[in-house]
Order: sequence, then C-alpha cells, then structure tokens
Amino acid sequence: MSFSQTTESTIKKVCVIGPECTGKTDLSTFLASHFKTTCVEEYARAYLEKLGKPYTQADLTKIAHGQLRMEDEWLRESNKIMICDTNLIVVKVWSEHKYGSCDQEILDKMAGRKYDLYLLTNIDLPWEDDPQREHPEKREHFWKIYQDEVAKTNVPFIEISGQGDSRRKKAVEAINAQFFQ
Repeated sequence: MSFSQTTESTIKKVCVIGPECTGKTDLSTFLASHFKTTCVEEYARAYLEKLGKPYTQADLTKIAHGQLRMEDEWLRESNKIMICDTNLIVVKVWSEHKYGSCDQEILDKMAGRKYDLYLLTNIDLPWEDDPQREHPEKREHFWKIYQDEVAKTNVPFIEISGQGDSRRKKAVEAINAQFFQ
C-alpha cells in the first residue's frame, strides 16, 4: 500500500457544506483549530478574486480541479480528520443553477471523491453582503438543493443550526460522535 493510500484510509474527511453565507468558513476554521488538523479552504474564493471578470462554466471546471488539488495536498498534513470548507457539490450546484448543466468531468470527479461526514450548515444566520455572494433571496431554494445533494451521497450528515458557540458545539459533537467515541 502506498503512502497516499495509507493516508487516505486513515484520515477521515469532514466536509462543511451549505448555501452562501451560512458560516461555513468560520465553522471550518474553528473545527480545524479545535481538532488540531488542517482546513482545506474554498479554492473558488481565491480563484474568483484573481479572475477579475465574471466567471464562465469553464472556470467552474478549473475551480473543481483546484479544490481537489488542495484536498490532496493537505491530506498528508491532517491529524486524524481533515476539514473541507466545501467540495465539488457546490461547484455542481452553481453550474446547474447558472448554466443549466454541469461538466461531466466535474460529475466524474465527484463520484470518485469520498467523504466520511457532511456538516450541512443551515440558513439561520443573517445574510452578510460580499461581492462573491449572488442570491440572498434564494437561500431557502439552495438549502433544499444542498439537503437533497448531500442525502444522495449516502454519507452521514448532520444539519448544523444555531448561532456562535451553539453552532460550533453541535459540529464538534457531531464529529466526536462519528469518529471518536
């Protein structure tokens, strides 16, 4: 068994996922610190900041590649679990929403990428404006889509609701219950 196969089988991957402005980055960063492990940031944010123009469907495929590269790079630095501040489900949802379809390459990569737990962040946090956020009026719509997408994976998932420490506590408890008890 190669090093990457050993690492892949021993590190549990937790993906924090949900609609825009639901505290994913804050929660991911907190969890990585709490569990003394790595946090794979959202590649799309840096990519879009650097792009300097509206993104296209082809950009979403590049974003998918970048996200997976970051996961692969951080995996061997992880301590028992790796926290991912998104995954390709998000790219799929945005591609289908904005362009009506998703590149087959993204769907194939999604099918080959496994996670051990999803933390699905609820829309119960107040909306905060950000130049990269697009649809404050469609939070409920996207919430339902993410619920459906995560359920289709057949991976355990926990809905994370509440504010501040309450939200963080629920996430820590979900990870502990899944992996450390």
